[in-house]
Amino acid sequence: MAQFLLSVHHGVGDPMPPEEEVQQMFAAVGAFNDKVREAGKWVFAGGLEGIESATTVDATGSEPVVVDGPFAESKEYLGGFWVIEAADLDEALAWAREGSAACRGKVEVRPFQE
Repeated sequence: MAQFLLSVHHGVGDPMPPEEEVQQMFAAVGAFNDKVREAGKWVFAGGLEGIESATTVDATGSEPVVVDGPFAESKEYLGGFWVIEAADLDEALAWAREGSAACRGKVEVRPFQE
């Protein structure tokens, strides 16, 4: 069984939906998480704080540099993710479709290196 990262992306500057919609989304994501667990596909998942909480560490030079903020400027940022086990890419994509509908956002699917 291969492992896949299903990453949720948000647009920079996207407005927050009304609280009622946020609670509906949380409920839908919770139900999706339960379904993934019950199917035995769950490895790990998590939501991330906003992009403004990022800190970048660059230790590629002679001295490490620590900077507040994300590494790259982008129109989108990673908001959360699931790590699942799936038989193949087609199965991972099927889970991603459900996850995308639950979180009301784009989900990128990438296999882990074996």
